[in-house]
Amino acid sequence: MLSKSAARMFFLIGTALCGGAFVLLTIDTISRVPEQTKEQNLTPAVHRGKDLWDASNCMGCHTLLGEGAYYAPELTKVYERRGPVFITAMLRDPAAMYPGQRQMQQYNFTDAEIADLVSFLEWIGQMDLNGFPPSPVLAGVVAPSASSTGPGAPPSDGRPRSFEQNCVMCHAVNGRGGNAGPSLNGVGDRFDEVYLARWLHDPGAVKPGTAMPKLPLSDAQITELTTYLSTLRARQGTP
Repeated sequence: MLSKSAARMFFLIGTALCGGAFVLLTIDTISRVPEQTKEQNLTPAVHRGKDLWDASNCMGCHTLLGEGAYYAPELTKVYERRGPVFITAMLRDPAAMYPGQRQMQQYNFTDAEIADLVSFLEWIGQMDLNGFPPSPVLAGVVAPSASSTGPGAPPSDGRPRSFEQNCVMCHAVNGRGGNAGPSLNGVGDRFDEVYLARWLHDPGAVKPGTAMPKLPLSDAQITELTTYLSTLRARQGTP
């Protein structure tokens, strides 16, 4: 058993060592902040976007960096998932994106404000967050690892980035993707490229009342998606 003086010394030395370790770890963490947060990319547009995010109380519905509400999607990696075109269209007119469904409030942002918010979300998505948030597991199939894809790279199975950003949350290919819409396996057997292009341009014009929204796809994206979907044939398999 320790004497009273030995116990006091043990406590003081232990406290000093733990306190010193805490100070060193704090210094190390703070020193990593500029690099991991990509401080060099903090442009005036990012600052304005952050101010607009706060003023609009976006965290009342969304989470960002793990903080906020859980009523609407987590947005830390939304720029990587959806891309600037989709985000811009959603901020400009949420009702047009998902007609007749639960939708985001219309804030009537100006084009300049939308650009600032997109810049802010792009900067957030560039941060090194030590693997947070993890990539989602879609339809019970593990998504390709970051090492095999990387930011901006197409998935290893050949699907284009525009498919990952606009389609995979609702549609699955080879068991990987969402189930809100029908599986796209064999879609190239069922529809030709002309029909697919018309559908991607405006689903409601082809099939009034369809649940699929009119996505903000560019002509280049429609061409890319049409080419990819045409390869999804039941007879030949998928890429």
